[in-house]
Amino acid sequence: LGTAQKPAPFPSLPAINSLLHSVSQPPAFESLQPTQRQRAAMLIKMILKKDNYSYISFYNALLHEGYKDLAALLHGGIPVVSSSDGKDSVSGITSYVRTVLCEGGVPQRPVVFVTRKKLVNAVQQKLSKLNDCFPGGVHWVSVGKQDKSGLLMKLQNLCARLDQDESFSQRLPLNIEEAKDRLRILMLRKHPRSLLILDDIWDPWVLKAFDNQCQILLTTRDKSVTDSVMGPKYVVPVESGLGKEKGLEILSLFVNMKKTDLPEQAHSIIQECKVSLIGALLRDFPNRWEYYLRQLQNKQFKRIRKSSSYDYEALDEAMSISVEMLREDIKDYYTDLSIFQKDVKVPTKVLCILWDLETEEVEDILQEFVNKSLLFCDRNGKSFLYYLHDLQVDFLTEKNRSQLQDLHKKMVTQFQRHHRLHSLSPDQEDCMYWYNFLAYHMASANMHKELCALMFSLDWIKAKTELVGPAHLIHEFVEYRHILDEKDGTDCENFQEFLSLNGHLLGRQPFPNIVQLGLCELETSEVYRQAKLQAKQEVDNGMLYLEWVNKKNMKNLSRLVVRPHTDAVYHACFSEDGQRIASCGADKTLQVFKAETGEKLLEIKAHDDEVLCCAFSADDRFIATCSVDKKVKIWNSLTGELVRIYDEHSEQVNCCHFTNNSNHLLLATGSNDYFLKLWDLNQEECRNTMFGHTNSVSHCRFSPDDQVLASCSADGTLKLWDVKSANERKSINVKQFFLNSEEPQEDLEVIVKCCSWSADGARIMVAAKNKVFLFDIHTSGLLAEIHTGHHSTVQYCDFSPYNHLAVVALSQYCVELWETKKVCKNSATVLKQEMDVVFQENEVTVLAVDNIRRLQILELLNNRIFQSRNGHKSTVRHIQFTADGKTLISSSDDSAVQKASAKKKKNLLRLVSSPSAIVKCFVMSAQEGSLTS
Repeated sequence: LGTAQKPAPFPSLPAINSLLHSVSQPPAFESLQPTQRQRAAMLIKMILKKDNYSYISFYNALLHEGYKDLAALLHGGIPVVSSSDGKDSVSGITSYVRTVLCEGGVPQRPVVFVTRKKLVNAVQQKLSKLNDCFPGGVHWVSVGKQDKSGLLMKLQNLCARLDQDESFSQRLPLNIEEAKDRLRILMLRKHPRSLLILDDIWDPWVLKAFDNQCQILLTTRDKSVTDSVMGPKYVVPVESGLGKEKGLEILSLFVNMKKTDLPEQAHSIIQECKVSLIGALLRDFPNRWEYYLRQLQNKQFKRIRKSSSYDYEALDEAMSISVEMLREDIKDYYTDLSIFQKDVKVPTKVLCILWDLETEEVEDILQEFVNKSLLFCDRNGKSFLYYLHDLQVDFLTEKNRSQLQDLHKKMVTQFQRHHRLHSLSPDQEDCMYWYNFLAYHMASANMHKELCALMFSLDWIKAKTELVGPAHLIHEFVEYRHILDEKDGTDCENFQEFLSLNGHLLGRQPFPNIVQLGLCELETSEVYRQAKLQAKQEVDNGMLYLEWVNKKNMKNLSRLVVRPHTDAVYHACFSEDGQRIASCGADKTLQVFKAETGEKLLEIKAHDDEVLCCAFSADDRFIATCSVDKKVKIWNSLTGELVRIYDEHSEQVNCCHFTNNSNHLLLATGSNDYFLKLWDLNQEECRNTMFGHTNSVSHCRFSPDDQVLASCSADGTLKLWDVKSANERKSINVKQFFLNSEEPQEDLEVIVKCCSWSADGARIMVAAKNKVFLFDIHTSGLLAEIHTGHHSTVQYCDFSPYNHLAVVALSQYCVELWETKKVCKNSATVLKQEMDVVFQENEVTVLAVDNIRRLQILELLNNRIFQSRNGHKSTVRHIQFTADGKTLISSSDDSAVQKASAKKKKNLLRLVSSPSAIVKCFVMSAQEGSLTS
């Protein structure tokens, strides 16, 4: 086909005649037989019928084969080829080929299309096995779903097209058999070596009508239709739908936009339907992105009307026709598939249980669906996995909505007949399916009692988390909370909290003893009750369990514990809506997971070295990461797609932070190269570079109004920068607050770790070494100073966005909460780690030990030291108030336990142990009548 060309204006006719004359006259050809002369003449005539490209090709061939004397005769007539008489610049085909295709009824390419090179190459390879080319032409018939009268019309039209000069017959065939004979004769005599393309064949008997031993290319949803014809067959599988990138490409072509400029709905449309139909509709109504997405999400297929290139009136009509073509005895089996979720591959064994059939019977039924493109199949070793296209799931769900509850109930009932919950084994083919979707089927079947029994079973939790981890189970507790609360809301909360707080253990190998974990829960918990019951049974078999006796007063402040990384975690942050958490660390990855369940959403190999910081943008669309590899990267927070790479820092990048306003996003980064940089996400290069620090920049934060950027550095300063001009506004020397007369300033190293703005932007909190400072932004004055102790370092500090609370993370594995309006400014007293607190009405009294072994009683709300006393001769180890707050008890390395009045400087009792003993700890009885030390 590629060599067939159309006659064109030929300026080289004299040269061709000269060539013909030379072929006839020279002595070298005098001995040629007439048949050879005829063959040469036929060659010349063929060239004359073709266009200028054929002339040039023939000339080049003569040169290549060594016939330079013959080529010289053509040289003077080589035509000048213009774009008008050559190949079409868009389609890449010549005018003659275009004419042949048009005469053969081949449809024109759509206005908008994307190429599939792999598919085209595969088709070409198979066609080459039939013939190198098709000089008899290409003849296209769009068949579709036909009855006998419709098929006869198709055959009549094809015969008329092949016999335009009516040399075989002046009347059309009157029936299908006559039409088959007519077609066979025309293909053999008038159009040998041609290609017949049959588009959209549904039935074997239709294909048989075109079976006349010619070369056929057909498209079909049911590959079994070719069983009705003889001869060699070559199959080219065509993937359903378009991939994400091709889908975006075709949508951008339809609406004449760049892929990067497409709205967010474009990604969702491709996820929902994976077809280009919506693009054709958007070409006419470019503002209907939200409307068409909503119709797809709401399964309103009838409202999505056809485009000019689509054969069916609406999406559901095309799918309905496919289902109607099924045999009556298997239609109900296809209806049963309505209960399966999108993108879920179902093992054969699950359907064997659902239908009570042997594996071979089930595979035969499913193969019927696969043959008709109503189902898709993946081979997994020796077993098969089956799944539906997203649109097929939506279609079945909508069509069989009234039956769905009964279908789900049938699935659960069949499971209960064949399996017991504790009998599922990981080596069973269907095991993973039941662990993942049994709760879903129970909830959809409205089987609330069975669902509660399943979800509140410690055995089920153990079996499922051991195989798939805790995140999916936590997600189910959240999703079905409205059902589980019907039985007992407390039980639901107990189990969900148990999973959330122990998830990091349940997801590890070796798998922990879940009974022992359950025994650590409070006695009132259903988790504890089941664990206790199992423990009693297993103790009889020689197992040993430990049970805590002081759990009544325990309250875990954690809501979720996860272990997303394989190495140290350096940073974690919430999204603005609080639904997701991003984290990064030494394993070079960025992880995103759900804040409520810990379910992993994204895992990205983000950098070539450790990732030091990450940040969500204000609109939650992007996540920024920075790394030891000196790069800053911007990621799509939903898809994980890399959006931007910035590499203008010359050293590792320590911190990154987005502006608080999403209307115009800016990103600030700080590095070991002493520089801060501002990045506009719409630009590929840095917008501003801010220099002024003389050492590494460790932290940066935008003010609430985004007018000011604060930065902290290892040079001991906090600097404030004007965001608009990138100029330095002021610098606060934090290092000066650590100076003393004994140590020269140049020898003192103070790294300002981090900073945090108050909600009103009037104050800023700064952490350095073992102190936290509060500064007034306008005056640079020190408002408060908190000393956390000689042996601790402040790692991080942050203001609450809604009140005057501040949280401080210390290096001694603890977190402290401070109220900035009431915190004592006097930092002369250094408090040790041991302390006790009494809350009485509006008073907060702190009992602590200072650095010179004195007991200090501080009234926090009055900002005063209420009492200071010397009572011990050595290091104080433990201190405690009595329950009424009136008495304090202390123990020390001086071998004494001392009881004293909290209100008066009066010792009530002093107990001395042996002189060499060190009293490290003591416990008072509840009635305070006895003391154990």
